[in-house]
Amino acid sequence: MKGLLLNLGSLPFAFFNTIGGISRLFGQIINEIKLRPFYGNLFVEQLYLLCIRSQNLVFVTAISTGAVMAMQFGLGLEKFGGKPYIPGIVSTSIVRELGPVFASLVVAGRVGAGIASEIGSMVVTQQIDAIRALGTSPIKKIVIPRVLALFVGLPVLSLFAITLGIFGGYLIGITQLGLDGGFYYAKVVEFLKLHDYLMSIGKTAFFSFCISVPACYYGLNVSNGTKGVGIATTKAVVTGSILIFLSDFVLTKLFLFFIYKV
Repeated sequence: MKGLLLNLGSLPFAFFNTIGGISRLFGQIINEIKLRPFYGNLFVEQLYLLCIRSQNLVFVTAISTGAVMAMQFGLGLEKFGGKPYIPGIVSTSIVRELGPVFASLVVAGRVGAGIASEIGSMVVTQQIDAIRALGTSPIKKIVIPRVLALFVGLPVLSLFAITLGIFGGYLIGITQLGLDGGFYYAKVVEFLKLHDYLMSIGKTAFFSFCISVPACYYGLNVSNGTKGVGIATTKAVVTGSILIFLSDFVLTKLFLFFIYKV
């Protein structure tokens, strides 16, 4: 019982210690990102490994989400004669919310775990110490290429996911709900505005930091050998997912206030 109480009492300290560590790492990234050299080859390599190799998983999730949303809204709105509103509701929901969030969560599961385990393994095998011994900053060579790659690649992945999500809804609309293809397309164009896409890009750009920075932090702070790598991997995915949900609420509120005046 005493041990349980001690563990519960240490949770707030551990939480604030983690937040402080992640914030400190982000500050180091900002300070070192402008310094030479810039490892362009590592950036391109990570862009391929982290983003391009995640595209199939993201695309399948997106098209399935769009199709399911169209079916659910179709069943609900058909009772009230609201089928003509399905294209607008589905496309707006995907662009503003589900596209960015679902794409980021899928990437957090795959990429966040990969970054934490890879960097953690480098710590365990003393590769990070070797990099420091050679006079090179691990932040500059290991962390920054991964953070920048996700910052550039995740918004692009999200835009493709949005397109496929809308297409999934379109397929259900014309095959299951009896909507005309031209009508569906016209309604999507009517409802969606440029600021909806800018909102989506802004969210995913921020979400990329929610995924990459905690993953790098947990990887760099691995302890207890290979067991610690597994723990760091789990923490990276959980922390990234929680930060995505929390920041999504804050960003949505900000965008609604400044763009939509809500």
